[in-house]
Amino acid sequence: MIKVENISVMNFDNAIRGMRNPLESWNQSDSYWSHDGSFTIGEKDLEVALKLIKAGSDHSKFMRQIFVSMDITAPMSWWWDFDTYKVSTVKNSTSRMHKLGTRLLTFDDFSVDDEDGNINITPYREYVLNDLNRRIKEYQKLKETDAKLAKKLWREIVFDSPQNYNFLSTWTGNYENLRNVYQGRNHHKQREFPDFCRKIEALPYSKFITIERR
Repeated sequence: MIKVENISVMNFDNAIRGMRNPLESWNQSDSYWSHDGSFTIGEKDLEVALKLIKAGSDHSKFMRQIFVSMDITAPMSWWWDFDTYKVSTVKNSTSRMHKLGTRLLTFDDFSVDDEDGNINITPYREYVLNDLNRRIKEYQKLKETDAKLAKKLWREIVFDSPQNYNFLSTWTGNYENLRNVYQGRNHHKQREFPDFCRKIEALPYSKFITIERR
C-alpha cells in the first residue's frame, strides 16, 4: 500500500521567472497572479517550459526550483527503491529507533495488500506478527530488569521486521525529482510506484513531469 497526503507545491512564480534569465526574455512572460492568490502559467511561458523540458535536464533546471512537500506512507521495500531518486531531497520519517518496541504491532503497521489492492493476511504473516509481538512483550519486561539483554532483543526485533513494515515520511523534493521517478517507474512491477505516479499526475502543471523527452 501507499498513501500520499498533505501535498504542497511551491515556487512556480520564481522558477518561471528564472527560466527566462538565460535569454533575458522577462518581458515576454505572460504568467500572472490571480486575485484569489493562485499563480497561473501563461501560454507563452508554458510553451517555453515544455520546450526546455523536452530538451533534457541540462536545459530545464527551473524544474529543480518547483518545490514539493508531501506525507508518504509506504513499506520499506518501496522506500529503498524511491531513494534511488534522492538528489537534493529531504525526508523526516517515523523512527524504528524510537518507536519500535514501545507498543504491540498490528497489521495496520504493514502493507498486506496484494497486487489488486485486496488485504491478504496469510498464515505466515500471522506468524511473523505474533512472533514480533511476543518478543516486544519480552523486551518491555527486560527493560526494567536487564538492559543489556533488552538491547540485544531489540536489535533482533528491528532486524527481523519484514520489508512490508510501513514508514511515514514527510518528503520534500522538486519537480525534477518527480519527473525522474515518473519516467523511470510509471510501469514498475511494484504496484506502489504506479499508484504514486497517479498522484503525481494530479499535481499542478503535471505535464512538466509526464511529458516525454524528444
